[in-house]
Amino acid sequence: MPRAILVCFSINTKKFSSSSERNKFFKELYGWKQIIKRNKRNYEYRREGILDKIPHIRVDQSIFIILETHLKLMQEFFREWEDKIRWEEFEVLLDEERIKFLEGEL
Repeated sequence: MPRAILVCFSINTKKFSSSSERNKFFKELYGWKQIIKRNKRNYEYRREGILDKIPHIRVDQSIFIILETHLKLMQEFFREWEDKIRWEEFEVLLDEERIKFLEGEL
């Protein structure tokens, strides 16, 4: 059975050079909705973040569960920000239904 990993992180706001840099971190992680106004119309686009590409269960604002197979990708992303954030990883037990969800079978 695949192993599930709980990932939690916290940011050190003082280490970010600006609020826009901090927002960049969150946008790259979670993605965002972009609204462009043209000719009296609004066009909405969903810009993907790394977690849009990885099946995950969001536990809280800065806590989520992924399969171990995706852990390397998350570690690479967090290492890019390691001077501004702290993260921890913990192996967790999940029921079959949640494992299937993370495997994309539900």
